Amino acid sequence: MRPIALNRKNALFAGSDGGAEHWAVIASLIETCKLNGVEPLGYLADVLTRIVNGHPNSQIDDLLPWVYINKLELKAVA
Repeated sequence: MRPIALNRKNALFAGSDGGAEHWAVIASLIETCKLNGVEPLGYLADVLTRIVNGHPNSQIDDLLPWVYINKLELKAVA
């Protein structure tokens, strides 16, 4: 629980309300990755690359951390 408390304290220095909201979204994604056993930096890099390369909006749910780990496991088996 200590990292979450430190993150909350550091978020005070986000600069603006919009910055704080963006910080909260990223912090939530990172913690969700950790809870699902996904490496956060690799996940964010891969997901952002997929979005930039034209991932369809209709399949945005495929990029969620708990779905993402299942797809990686399927690729490793194939």
